[in-house]
Amino acid sequence: MVSKNLYLNIIFRVSALAAIALLFGWMIFQGISKLLIVIVISVFIGVIMELVHFLNKTNRKIAYFFDAIRNEDSTLHFPVYTRNKSLKELNISLNKVNELIKSIKIEQREQEQYFQTILEHISIGIISYNEKGYISLANTAAKKLLCYEQLTHIEQLRRVDKNFYVALKEISPGERKVVSFNPGLGQVQLSLKTSLFKTTHENLMLVAIQDIKTELEEKELDSWIKLIRVLTHEIMNTIAPITSVSEMLLGYYVNLKEDNPSQKIIDNTIRGLEVINERGKGLISFVDSYRKLTRLPQPIKKPIQVQKFCKKIITLISIEPVEGNVDFDIIIHPENMEVFADEEQISQVLINLIKNSREALAGEKNGKVIIVGRIDDYGSPRIEVIDNGPGISPEIANKIFIPFFTTKESGSGIGLSLSRQIMQLHGGSLKVKTTPEGETVFSMHFQKVSR
Repeated sequence: MVSKNLYLNIIFRVSALAAIALLFGWMIFQGISKLLIVIVISVFIGVIMELVHFLNKTNRKIAYFFDAIRNEDSTLHFPVYTRNKSLKELNISLNKVNELIKSIKIEQREQEQYFQTILEHISIGIISYNEKGYISLANTAAKKLLCYEQLTHIEQLRRVDKNFYVALKEISPGERKVVSFNPGLGQVQLSLKTSLFKTTHENLMLVAIQDIKTELEEKELDSWIKLIRVLTHEIMNTIAPITSVSEMLLGYYVNLKEDNPSQKIIDNTIRGLEVINERGKGLISFVDSYRKLTRLPQPIKKPIQVQKFCKKIITLISIEPVEGNVDFDIIIHPENMEVFADEEQISQVLINLIKNSREALAGEKNGKVIIVGRIDDYGSPRIEVIDNGPGISPEIANKIFIPFFTTKESGSGIGLSLSRQIMQLHGGSLKVKTTPEGETVFSMHFQKVSR
């Protein structure tokens, strides 16, 4: 409607100009008096000026409107009570657009305030800074964790803890880090997770900061409690029979009425001493296992061809007899896959995993152990030992990496805990995924090999 009325007004004025121009030409051709010609020219100039004024009036309103938008001024209001119908409709339309923009701005501010409130109330610290280190956002949790009331630049953190500042400067987008931070009130462990996002003008680094010291302490305490329980169980199983037998033997000789013990007492004494000797050796073996866990040497890493390495391990294990029929298979992709590790230590891990899988398949008709070597989605090498055995129950799966925990009668309970420790020394990890009455997968995760 606005465009139609505007066009009609412009067409009317242009038509008037065209008519006056034709009249002016006719008057000159007919030789009409100069006075009339001057009058016609004056009218022509007047119509042109009125057309310019009409167009400028419309343009000024639109210019005012866009200037107000550019200056974020939503108070501008155009009068709707005017005799000019086209301008009235234009003013109404501009006011509607202005109200729409105003409502969008209000909605955006409400959302901004909503998200700002969420950021201020979450327990995780959030900071964002640009490539020059200027901090544009730091919520209350971040200021509290970093012990700074006003954070404007990451250089401020150098004064508090230089190591933390260096870690923050060197961290890459998408990377996770655990950093020790000491603001002077005691050392804490902070987890850093970063992401990069781009705005119209600059790149911003968003960092989530979380204090994980409490969680680490709880995990450490829980691990100690589990270890102490297992140690107590193993030691009591050894000490209790020794105490019982020694008390029995002591009773023989304390209550001895004759000068020389009978043959029966001598025989019982010999058997009792054999039990004490056997249990003593078992305790020594237990302590020796504990030493292995606490005195692992640092790995001497070298490139290892996984295909050749796995074949050698299977050859060694296949020599040992086992109950039932177990088939082995090796799948390595790519075939030239390598890991950077200490071959002797990693052999110990892989042999332990394969033996466990083979023992789990004892008595099975179609037992199968598959060793898979592959590169994961993050470009890191991985070796997996997969068996189609009965699986591991969730209760036991949560305990299998605890030192000295075992479900085997002749097991020491250090195989898997030692294997995990070896993998951690290599900068990797050892994980298990199992389904009861399904397959069990032990995964050896290695660091990415740099070329």
